[in-house]
Amino acid sequence: MKLNELHDNPGANRKKKRVARGPGSGKGKTAGRGIKGQTSRSGVALNGYEGGQMPLYRRLPKRGFSKPNRLEFAVVNLGQLQAFVDAGKLDAKSDVTEDALVAAGVIRRKLDGVRVLAKGEITVALNLTVAGASKAAVEAVEKAGGKIAVTRPAKETAAAE
Repeated sequence: MKLNELHDNPGANRKKKRVARGPGSGKGKTAGRGIKGQTSRSGVALNGYEGGQMPLYRRLPKRGFSKPNRLEFAVVNLGQLQAFVDAGKLDAKSDVTEDALVAAGVIRRKLDGVRVLAKGEITVALNLTVAGASKAAVEAVEKAGGKIAVTRPAKETAAAE
């Protein structure tokens, strides 16, 4: 293979269609926009416009509500914790806090706290101090010989889910 023999696959590189370049081009005169009307001119804003009829987005009722003060937790699964302990990035012997999880790279930031969920399996005994944990996660950690200390009340944690 030589540099002067390199070329693209046939049909992979197509030339841009140049509009309004004379009648011989096939896209001359009106440049494929037709004659007169809103769409033939620049600055067209037709999204959602239905010719004066009440648009669909206004005919449908509003639904739902976004709670402005809702809590957002950084989620950690038990399988992730086990993987980081196995990789040696997380020390199982010392207490594992939210700051330790950030420092180890398990999560990027704490947000309103860290919540532990039961996805995956854990075999090492960990002493966790986090803002929240699911019942299944607490049971799994205690079964492995560790314990989870939850710093936020369950009512706040459940409302955030």
